[in-house]
Amino acid sequence: MTDIRTGQAPPPLTREQFHARFNVRFYDPAYAVERDAIARLEEIAWQAFQEGRKAPITQPAGPEFADPSYQISVQWLETRKRLRLAQQRWNDSATPSRVLLVCGSARNDGTCPGEISKTWRLTGIAQQVLEAEGVEADVLDLSLVTSEYGRTIQPCKGCVSSAMPLCHWPCTCYPNHAQDQADDWMAEIYERWVAAHAVIILAPTYWYQSPSPLKLLIDRMVCADGGNPDPTTTHGKQVVEAKRMEQAGWDYPKHVAGRVFGVVVHGDVAGVEPHRRSLVDWLEWMGMIDAGAAAKLDRYIGYYEPYYSSHDVLDKDEDVQEEVRNVARSVLNAVKALRAGTLSQPDKATKPPRPK
Repeated sequence: MTDIRTGQAPPPLTREQFHARFNVRFYDPAYAVERDAIARLEEIAWQAFQEGRKAPITQPAGPEFADPSYQISVQWLETRKRLRLAQQRWNDSATPSRVLLVCGSARNDGTCPGEISKTWRLTGIAQQVLEAEGVEADVLDLSLVTSEYGRTIQPCKGCVSSAMPLCHWPCTCYPNHAQDQADDWMAEIYERWVAAHAVIILAPTYWYQSPSPLKLLIDRMVCADGGNPDPTTTHGKQVVEAKRMEQAGWDYPKHVAGRVFGVVVHGDVAGVEPHRRSLVDWLEWMGMIDAGAAAKLDRYIGYYEPYYSSHDVLDKDEDVQEEVRNVARSVLNAVKALRAGTLSQPDKATKPPRPK
């Protein structure tokens, strides 16, 4: 067993620091008439913070788990139940085919940009192709984290780097009520991902990389690739227990393997190829199946042209619009083959000599 290294985390907030942080959200003078009520809520939040009430409502895990008596989060159990039902629907040949369309732009017209993103338009093009064939197109618009009240994807805490079994499937890091991290969209996103027979990610290129909402999603999907489905084996986040489990041997289960994928990346100056390649590599790493070369697209829309007229450029670029349709068509064909049993993950039966 290796040593557990500590010493990075600062001391807990003082009562004064907590007061300042808590009251930032009530900066609007309109809250002044409720200062006494806010102070009472602050005291409740302070006690939850001090006591570390991450999951304030728990119940015994039950006979399905390694430690049936372990008090586990009721919210996590509900998420787990929804994921299991989603997997059952995915396995049921009688259900309609379902494709998750991830619109990875951070921009929409409901916030300060005041205009929709080109990615949103490309997502709509793919959606039309899928729905015309009777496929359920589930549009996940990640720009809502910038425009919708309370819509949040919390960041990954990197539990994997301490030990893989410490990273639970689905993620147990959130919600964390003691730390005011109650809002977390990922519980719903996990369910929508599991229910999909295919995923198409459409994204603009921001500084050579994925936009921050998409990167948050990517990082939080780490639990789908090797995550521990039984938090009672580590009794929550007990690092020593997780390290011992991995030391004894871990099988790194791939919880979303076998789904088809396509990728559409666009930009205006540089970076589309490495961006597209990183997304493809990530999806393949999770055991997902690419739908062919036509389903992995990177293009410039208005190369070195002004920003203000970029939508007009997209209007005229009928070729890139047709290429996006081809991504959707390729994914559609792959889904048909997947559900007919003629398409599978080619390297599924191989055993990596260095599992990770």
